[in-house]
Amino acid sequence: MSFLRRAGRVAVASSIHGNVQRRQRNRWAAEDQARAAQAQPVPPIPDLPPLPPQAAPTASMDSKLEQLTKLGELKNAGVLTDAEFEIQKARILA
Repeated sequence: MSFLRRAGRVAVASSIHGNVQRRQRNRWAAEDQARAAQAQPVPPIPDLPPLPPQAAPTASMDSKLEQLTKLGELKNAGVLTDAEFEIQKARILA
């Protein structure tokens, strides 16, 4: 095959390749624009009034006594130190 013939084929192939790339780029840009136009912005959530403060459930005296009993058992078993026992006892009674 002659040099000129090969050069002509390469030039034609390069031109076709460039045209295909340009068409694809334009088509993809149009699809992106269509998707962007279809995308609806999310409406803002209306401001809701704040919830009223709820009182913490008060533990009954029986449950406090039960917790203190378990805490004393843990201290006697050596699981808790005196300082840890006092901290937990103050938390339960508070």
